Amino acid sequence: MTDQSINLFRISIFVLVICVLLLAEWRWPFRQYHVSKFKRLIDNLSMMMISSFVQRLAVTGGVYSVAVWTDQQQVGLLNHLTFSNWINVILSITVLDFAIYLQHRVFHTFNWLWNIHRVHHSDIGFDCTTAVRFHFIEIVLSAVYKILIVLLIGAPAMAVLLFEILLNAFALFNHSNLHFNSVWDRRLRNIVITPDMHRIHHSNRWQETNSNFGFSVPYWDRLCRTYCAHPVSGQKAMQIGLPDQPDARYHNLYHLLWMPFKAFKPFSR
Repeated sequence: MTDQSINLFRISIFVLVICVLLLAEWRWPFRQYHVSKFKRLIDNLSMMMISSFVQRLAVTGGVYSVAVWTDQQQVGLLNHLTFSNWINVILSITVLDFAIYLQHRVFHTFNWLWNIHRVHHSDIGFDCTTAVRFHFIEIVLSAVYKILIVLLIGAPAMAVLLFEILLNAFALFNHSNLHFNSVWDRRLRNIVITPDMHRIHHSNRWQETNSNFGFSVPYWDRLCRTYCAHPVSGQKAMQIGLPDQPDARYHNLYHLLWMPFKAFKPFSR
């Protein structure tokens, strides 16, 4: 498959998933937010398009192209081991998923990285479009980080493609404004991160936003003891966003783009 067909395939799946979730949120919304959903949709999707454009300029070819090159040149650890192709794919997806978990924790640890990442947390609504609300600096840093991981382990191109598709789909799902009853939510949390679980990560309480870092499976948070089962205020009453931005509902695209370059008040940790 050519790079163009790969990109078209990924975009098609992304559009399908986000459309299904937007329809589900419209039909069965869990919470009502005092901010225009249409405005947030435009701002968040605009951030995604700008970030994607900058990433393509900064990281020519992207992570998938690097994985194709590692396959061709036999670069990386897995290319020098005798595992089957499917074992390599499973190992690569597992390593990449854990690497993203670690990356997320690091962005919450250092203030200069948090200043970039808080663009994502500044959304005082919480729906599937929040999943794409990232500043272009964070997207570029993340792409470089994933490229280094791919080069180190020699991740197959198929594994990288599957990982990127799964990462996007799971992130859209667990940011969605949906809710499952306690029985189903508990069952689902055994295999995937649910919206109720990840919504806690967007609380304006530091102890809660500094938990549930995963994007796809709940195992890393449980193993690394960053799992939070329930917010102190409950799912309905929990405040979403940043405590130092009471006027976040008035943010526009300009404010989001300039946010990492402005002084901010760190969380009281």
